[in-house]
Amino acid sequence: MSPEIIAELAPTGVLRAGINLSNFLLVTGKSPAGDPEGVAPDMARALATHLGVPVKYVPFKTPGELADAAGQGVWDVGLIGAEPQRAEAIAFTAAYCEIEATYLVPAGSRLNSFADIDTAGVRIATAGRAAYGLWLDRNIKRATLVRNETVDGALEQFIHGHLEALAGLKPRLLADVEKLPGARIIEGKFTSVQQAIGTARKNPAGAAYLRGFVEEAKASGLVARLIEKHKVRGLSVAPPG
Repeated sequence: MSPEIIAELAPTGVLRAGINLSNFLLVTGKSPAGDPEGVAPDMARALATHLGVPVKYVPFKTPGELADAAGQGVWDVGLIGAEPQRAEAIAFTAAYCEIEATYLVPAGSRLNSFADIDTAGVRIATAGRAAYGLWLDRNIKRATLVRNETVDGALEQFIHGHLEALAGLKPRLLADVEKLPGARIIEGKFTSVQQAIGTARKNPAGAAYLRGFVEEAKASGLVARLIEKHKVRGLSVAPPG
């Protein structure tokens, strides 16, 4: 292992992995010691094993908070959705897995397609700094985005504010729709959230190493095995980068 790679990805002798706790597909539980468990923590542990160093999890409540800490010496790698806004400060790998994002609409809604939703007068509840929320910021032209800090907050706003649509990851919406009589999910996807591994842009050697690690993890079946191990619905292995 190149000393330069270790110096960039584990400068303290430990791989400090930033983990987004709000992604319920990638973080599915906690260990008896209180560490996060799931596909993302296991990917970080596998990376640390490749590097020959221990792993330390650095948890964040939201992906936005994790991204804000890029380059501040808090984490060495971050497991997070790869979005252009975040890529200004973070060098991302290609995705290792993908999650579909779509809309939930209330009972009696006349909205049936993505084109119907992006129209004047439609209000969309969204977790604004989630990866799909950032996509909506760039792509919604006529509807109004009602942003919340958390996924649960967006759901509450959708219900109590009587909004026309709720944006979210499809696996979460499949759970939410069961609690809302008559509500339904728009078929298809408006985007796929690309879950990747990133490091600060000041780490070019480390970034190159991470890209190779992710491609090997997909090709070897590691990512597929982790998805199966944690029994995650709605998560799929991303195609080769």
